[in-house]
Amino acid sequence: MFNLFKKKKEEVKKPAYLPLKVREVVKETADTVSIYFEQPEPFLEYKPGQFLTLIIDFDGKEQRRSYSLCTSPFVDPFPGISVKRVPGGLFSNFLNEKIHPGKTINVLKPLGHFTTDFHSKNQKHFFLVAGGSGITPMMGILKSVLVNEPKSKVTLLYCSRHEDHIIFKKELDQLEEKYPDTLKVIHNLSQPTSAWTGLKGRLTSEMLSGFVKAAEEEADYETEYFICGPEGILETTMDLLSSLYIPKEKIHKESFYSAAAEAAHEAASLAGGLTRDVWVELEGEEHLVSVSPDKTILEAGLDLNLNMPFSCQSGLCTACRGKLLSGEVKMDEDGGLSDNEIKDGYVLCCVGRPLTSDVKIRIE
Repeated sequence: MFNLFKKKKEEVKKPAYLPLKVREVVKETADTVSIYFEQPEPFLEYKPGQFLTLIIDFDGKEQRRSYSLCTSPFVDPFPGISVKRVPGGLFSNFLNEKIHPGKTINVLKPLGHFTTDFHSKNQKHFFLVAGGSGITPMMGILKSVLVNEPKSKVTLLYCSRHEDHIIFKKELDQLEEKYPDTLKVIHNLSQPTSAWTGLKGRLTSEMLSGFVKAAEEEADYETEYFICGPEGILETTMDLLSSLYIPKEKIHKESFYSAAAEAAHEAASLAGGLTRDVWVELEGEEHLVSVSPDKTILEAGLDLNLNMPFSCQSGLCTACRGKLLSGEVKMDEDGGLSDNEIKDGYVLCCVGRPLTSDVKIRIE
């Protein structure tokens, strides 16, 4: 038998935040900083390419944002994130202007599937396509390859606006000099100065296809693709790989924004429909959540002060993942879930809407 609202709002457990103390703040470009944290005890365990969710109170209201780790646990002694300023961005402006060494920030444990396993016997060609701040998780991945897989190699195609906007330019140059036979970095600038002699203009399929075809023709290497950046770069790269019949299991993608989820949320708010009750099992207790047509399951749960985990609220990070025990749920966006997770019945509460009146979800 399900029990209704076993705990009063003020008695709801707070999540197990991990406090991380800022060790160093590095100005990467005019609008980007890297923030490195002291190692907690025990050490922070994470995989290259994963992200941290930062939790900060603004005007008495808790806010969360996810930022990819730019470090490798195999190389870097201290975990770090890089944050690019966004016009009007609450978090990005605060982190670029107000954070200093000694400051403590609460975070959730590292999450994310934009990663892979590394082995010294692998002989792979890691082909990385990044745009803007999409370079952040790539740094952890490529550094991990360089130290763990001596038989593998890395090609990074990095798209930036102009020379001054190339994040990690100095570090990439140093790594390329240190690993000349293993790492190749190709910069493409959309608005370069007249002195620029490299690739320029918007990334197109024609520009990319030559590099991809050359990688696929290498008989000695198994090519694996990682893509992270703005929607345009993601779509261009994914369309090209699809046209070349590259198997899905060879492709990893990460997006910081979901236009599909935002559009679906707006459409749902205008469409009307039925309000349905959803049972949410959370921390061993069951709660009845009434979900109106203009709300997702997560939004309705948070309105009741339930301690439901979340981060991006766009269906990309999977922090809000739950196991669907019964009923049907429609997701505005499921890009964060793997095919196996979808097959096993997992749903994302931040973009999930009940289609039936018997929905039960266990938050794991």
